[in-house]
Amino acid sequence: MLLEVIVQTVEEAIEAERLGADRLELVSGIGEGGLTPSYGTIKQVLKSVSIPVQIMIRPHSYHFHYSSSDLDTMYEDVNNIISLGGTGIVFGALHKDNTINEEALKNIIQLSPDLDITFHRAFDEVSSQEAAYLILNQFKQNVRRILTSGGKANCEDGKNSLKRLVDLSVRLQGPKILPGSGLTSTNIEWIHKAVGAEQYHFGKSLRTDQSFAKGFDKVAFDKIIKFKTSQ
Repeated sequence: MLLEVIVQTVEEAIEAERLGADRLELVSGIGEGGLTPSYGTIKQVLKSVSIPVQIMIRPHSYHFHYSSSDLDTMYEDVNNIISLGGTGIVFGALHKDNTINEEALKNIIQLSPDLDITFHRAFDEVSSQEAAYLILNQFKQNVRRILTSGGKANCEDGKNSLKRLVDLSVRLQGPKILPGSGLTSTNIEWIHKAVGAEQYHFGKSLRTDQSFAKGFDKVAFDKIIKFKTSQ
């Protein structure tokens, strides 16, 4: 089982790696669901940790159907990451009818053949997750995983959909399913039993008082690590 942890600063990235995280999702503006971090933060994090870093590419939190200028900004942000030696990004774009924006995804991929893409929770807004998965599966050389709560508010509510998606992923050998939202050190065991994913995404439940303004809760973090190593 692989553990991905949200971080916002260099200090958090270093601490998360020390505590046992396998991969980081680097964001800014977590109160808005996660936005693109600054160039300086990206540079400092990439040179300060040895584990993979997936960097959020999201210019605003209004919606996931982006204007041409939004997309140009996103492409420039990806080019900046590439220039710093990064390859991991977190990206998702939809049309206004909440279908996958394949053209935007193709344009992102064309920036570098080495991009490792997490398609983020824009996936939870599509009308059919199975249909959306089949589209993303066409890009599986670069779209390595999909961050989702199964189309529900959290992984507990979306466990049945998550299980179906995991089964689909295994059957097609496509992008991995990365369950995220509402995962805690107390529910991960039964959710993992119900869903059977290979990797999980944790946020505020690993923070003191469930607050991103505070440091990591080492007790909660250690519980997750112990469970992970038992699998």
